[in-house]
Amino acid sequence: MDDADMQAMSLESWRVLRIMSELVEGFEVMSTLPPAVTIFGSSRTPERHEHYELARTTASKIAQRGYAVITGGGPGIMEAANRGASEADGVSVGLNISLPHEQAPNDYQSLELHFHYFFCRKVMLVKYARALVIFPGGFGTMDEFFESLTLIQTLKIDPFPVICVGTEFWGGLVDWMKQAMCDRFKTIDADDLELFHITDDVDDIVKIVHDAVQGRCEWPARFPARIAGAEGEPTGEGTRIGATPRRIMQPKKPRPGDPAV
Repeated sequence: MDDADMQAMSLESWRVLRIMSELVEGFEVMSTLPPAVTIFGSSRTPERHEHYELARTTASKIAQRGYAVITGGGPGIMEAANRGASEADGVSVGLNISLPHEQAPNDYQSLELHFHYFFCRKVMLVKYARALVIFPGGFGTMDEFFESLTLIQTLKIDPFPVICVGTEFWGGLVDWMKQAMCDRFKTIDADDLELFHITDDVDDIVKIVHDAVQGRCEWPARFPARIAGAEGEPTGEGTRIGATPRRIMQPKKPRPGDPAV
């Protein structure tokens, strides 16, 4: 192993510490929040767009209930949500990410954190949220939408509301999920489509959020809010421990023709 290889190994070790520092700082800061709602959506939505105003109004009404609003800290829908929470004198959290093309933090954050690693940031966006409100967006928004559904579907996390805002935007995707994933290819069950709610009504969003915080959400029987035993115990990053997938390996039985050991 030459000097270059040794140096590369050293850098990898230090990178682990940097990841750890982002998680530790996030846990320490985010654990002080009141019940929170994470709002996702496109960074490309302009200020005068109807979705911008809808996100701003939604965040304002959520903050007026005493709940913190968490976003990715950038422009577009994120800015609108932080702005609405700030204008309501609420807790407005921005979890900013370093990108090759700079994403400047918006000006409406009362609490800022900065991340180099998407996966550390994603832990904080979900772990401390009592509900997700997802406005129209791009690949990042879809990533958060499907990851949250995966966590709930696999019972890896306590169920929480996933609220998609914009029936026109989400309608085609939901039709495809039902026709292709559920009916034709059967890669999901019918009640998996009950894991999210689509609306255009701000008051509906706020009611769902409030009901979730108050523990009044109803879920299909296969998605219990609590799981007894060690499998249901929480982990540090907010998921459940679950049952171990490992099995005790049995000695392989010799077969005719196998070489002698």
